[in-house]
Amino acid sequence: MKIVTTLYRQVEHLVHEVAKFGLVGLLGMVVDLPIYNWLVFDNPLVFGASEHGMLHDKPVTAKFISVTVATIATYLGNRHWTWRHRERTGLHREYVLFFVLNGIGLLIAAGCLGFSRYVLDQHSWLADNIAANFVGLGLGTLFRFWSYRKFVFKEELALEDAEHQAKAPDTPEALDADNTGDLPAVR
Repeated sequence: MKIVTTLYRQVEHLVHEVAKFGLVGLLGMVVDLPIYNWLVFDNPLVFGASEHGMLHDKPVTAKFISVTVATIATYLGNRHWTWRHRERTGLHREYVLFFVLNGIGLLIAAGCLGFSRYVLDQHSWLADNIAANFVGLGLGTLFRFWSYRKFVFKEELALEDAEHQAKAPDTPEALDADNTGDLPAVR
């Protein structure tokens, strides 16, 4: 049992990040799916009668619109909840990188949707939602999680790394200045 506890402690931070990332992703889906289905099928509910929405003949364009709106919500959730413990490298840098990497994830979903629509000639709401919002979103989510951790929300320095990077005091006076304990330094 001790080995299981030890293993869990080593990946505990990753488990928490995956869970939070998944919940923020669900929020993104709650924003994305109704917008997409309204634009393509004139029905904001995922399930229902299939009619023609204003972008019925342009499902990839509709997907770009719905994901762009959802990206704003997921950025805020990921920055302020999922990866709030990671170093901040500037709103402009993070936001641009987040949107670029999210755009790559969007291209994955749009590619799956385009393949379903234009290669397999599937035009139903079920085929669109499976291609774009199950297969495409699943593959895109794996890419997003990896890339956000790697490039957007970089890891904070560990305490040990920060201590090794701090310059050691050169003189006894500098050592006394760094002393923060209650007792005087004994030499």
